[in-house]
Amino acid sequence: MGSQGILATPVTITAQSTFPQSPISRCLRRHHATYCGHMHVVSRAGPPFIGFSRTLSSKVLAYRQHQRVATSSSHHSRSSDAQRGPDIASNACLPTWGGTHSIRGRPVPNWWYARVGLKYPPLSLQSGASPGDQEAVLIDGKSIAGQVREEIRADVAAMQVKFGVVPGLAVVLVGSRADSATYVRSKKKACAEAGIISYGTELPEDVSEEELLNVVAGYNADPRVHGILVQLPLPKHIDEERILEAISMEKDVDGFHPRNIGELVMRNREPTFVPCTPKGCIELLDRSNVVISGKRAAVLGRSNIVGIPAAALLQNRDATVTVLHSRTTTEVAKAVLAEADIVVAGAGIPEFVKGEWLKPGCVVIDVGINSVPDESKKRGYRLVGDVDFDGARKVASKITPVPGGVGPMTIAMLLKNTLDSATRSVNQVGDRNV
Repeated sequence: MGSQGILATPVTITAQSTFPQSPISRCLRRHHATYCGHMHVVSRAGPPFIGFSRTLSSKVLAYRQHQRVATSSSHHSRSSDAQRGPDIASNACLPTWGGTHSIRGRPVPNWWYARVGLKYPPLSLQSGASPGDQEAVLIDGKSIAGQVREEIRADVAAMQVKFGVVPGLAVVLVGSRADSATYVRSKKKACAEAGIISYGTELPEDVSEEELLNVVAGYNADPRVHGILVQLPLPKHIDEERILEAISMEKDVDGFHPRNIGELVMRNREPTFVPCTPKGCIELLDRSNVVISGKRAAVLGRSNIVGIPAAALLQNRDATVTVLHSRTTTEVAKAVLAEADIVVAGAGIPEFVKGEWLKPGCVVIDVGINSVPDESKKRGYRLVGDVDFDGARKVASKITPVPGGVGPMTIAMLLKNTLDSATRSVNQVGDRNV
């Protein structure tokens, strides 16, 4: 095929007149042509059908051609579901958007597809057509986080009964930032609901770096504490890296220790902990039945907290990952996003990613949480993500809302990491007693 690859290969599409009066057959007879694009040939038993789906620009059409079943009569009888096979019977290979579609301006009602044995209509042949009126399925992070936290609560209770051990999380707050104080309160509340004991230390804004290091050292030595979290950001006079490195790697439930990050990005290594927000993103994908392996993923942002670990986690699950960052041009970002099956947005720019940039049917995980002025709100602002939600939900197949998407999962994964740390501690004690 040469260096040009499949995109440069001309493909000739020929209609088969299984249903002579069908809109699809009429359209193809009139527009018998050669296209340059992706060609997907799927051979399965069943009636011939040319299925259409949009590709990255809506200008290149992808075709799926199903093998024709020979019949002994001139009347084109349809085979049974057993003959057609499960993929044709359930129409699993076709888009699941509803509504009335059109082919070259001719409306095609949904009953027509049922008549020919198809559960859903294909996408319109018209260039630039949208997937009907159906919007993306919301990935409800609040609901999924609730499920995770309930599982954690049950495991904590079982650990206490079996081993007499209760997981403990220590949270250190420096200064009086309102947002940091809110985060700390929510984490302590979540701990109480899950049965995890929370320990807290609040230090003034002008605390010295050495005093803070002493607090961390104390929690490192405390066997009741299985996880330590220093709320970020810290005051400018304190070296954050030095503080994070001081936390025992066995208690680094935030997953920010350099060794944990290093082992995450290395092949055949298992970090002790994975950062909570990226871990929550993967959990959302898994619990939403999104296939990661073999897919193209785009990660916006390269922070140590979200971007880098999220890219590593996706790559470890055999996705092909592209990281977009502050030096990526808008043109390059559009080109990458147009091919991405999975988008994880953590750039910190309100509604940066537009719906028309996205690949139809992609899955969007919006990590961003930004406040934008809104006089219609009592607070005078509203929260938005890094993705234009209203535009994206018309293109994507699944999307997380903001708020209520990734945010609840971050705290749930913090509790999960704390439980895992306590479990590891119990197992180590058991090994020593054997």
